[in-house]
Amino acid sequence: MFDLHRLRLLRELKHRGTLAAVATALSYSPSSVSQQLSQLETEVGVPLLEPVGRRVRLTPQAEILVTHTEAVLERLERAEADIATSLSGLSGTLRVASFQTAALALVPAALNLLRAAHPALRLHVTQAEPEAALPALLARDFDLVIAEEYPGDPSPRPAELHQEDLCDDPLRLAVPAADDRDTRRGSDPRAELRAHADRPWVMEPDGSAARRWATTLCRAAGFEPDVRFESTDLLLHLRLVEQGHAVALLPDLVWSDREPTVELGQLPTGQRTRRLFTAVRAGRSGHPAILACRRALRQAAAHPER
Repeated sequence: MFDLHRLRLLRELKHRGTLAAVATALSYSPSSVSQQLSQLETEVGVPLLEPVGRRVRLTPQAEILVTHTEAVLERLERAEADIATSLSGLSGTLRVASFQTAALALVPAALNLLRAAHPALRLHVTQAEPEAALPALLARDFDLVIAEEYPGDPSPRPAELHQEDLCDDPLRLAVPAADDRDTRRGSDPRAELRAHADRPWVMEPDGSAARRWATTLCRAAGFEPDVRFESTDLLLHLRLVEQGHAVALLPDLVWSDREPTVELGQLPTGQRTRRLFTAVRAGRSGHPAILACRRALRQAAAHPER
C-alpha cells in the first residue's frame, strides 16, 4: 500500500510547482521532500518526476497517483465533516480568504453572527484576490474563499471545488461629484462611457478578471481607456475619483457603510453586475463550520450595513 503522507507531498508538488515551495508550505527542507518523493518512486516502481531545466514535472503515472490522492483526501474531509456534525458544538479554526470589498462589506457582519452563534469557532481571515486565493484553496491553504466573477469572464469550476452563489453586486461608472461635462445621463450608457474616453482611468492590474472586463467594456463603447493608475485597492480607486484624478468602475459594495461621494452612472445591459460566490473543497462542503460560515455570509449579503 502506498504511503499517504508521501502521496500528499506529490499532490503538493502538483499544486505548488516546485520542491522549494512544497518545503516552505509544509515547513520541511527541500532535501527532505525530495527524499520522501524518491521513496515513493521506489514504492510505486516507476519514475514520478522528470527534470525540466532546473525544475521537475510530474510524469503521467504521477498524475494518475495525484488524481487518486485527491479522491482519498476528499473522502477523509467528508469523514472529518461527519465527525464534526456528530458533536454538539462548533470549534476549531476556519481559514477564510476574501477580496477587499467583500472583506470590508460582508466579513465583519458575518463574524458578528458567527461569534454570537458559535463562540468557540475561530476564524482566520486573509485578504487575497481570487486569482491567488482559489489555487490556494485547492492547495489546502484556505478552507473557504469569497470570490467574484465579472460579466463575460466566467470563473473556472474545478470538480474538486464546490461553489455557492452569495449575491449579485451592481457595477457602475464613477466620476467626480463636481463633474460638469455632459455625461448624457439617462441615454445610451455606451455614450456616457465615451464621454470620458479622453480622461485618465484607474483600473485593477493587467491579468485580473476586473481589468479584462473593464477593458472589454471600454472597447465595446469605442475607445481604449487611458489607464494611468493601477491597483487592487478599490478604496484608492474611490479616492482618486473623489479628488478628480480619474474615472473608475466601482461596485456597490464600496458603499455598504456610506452614501456615495461621487457621481454614479449606469453601465450597458449585461455588464451591470458581478457575481459573488463562496468556494470550498468538495469534501468539506458539508462540514458544519463551512455551513455556518456560508449562512452568516448570506445573511450579511442580504442585509449590508448602510
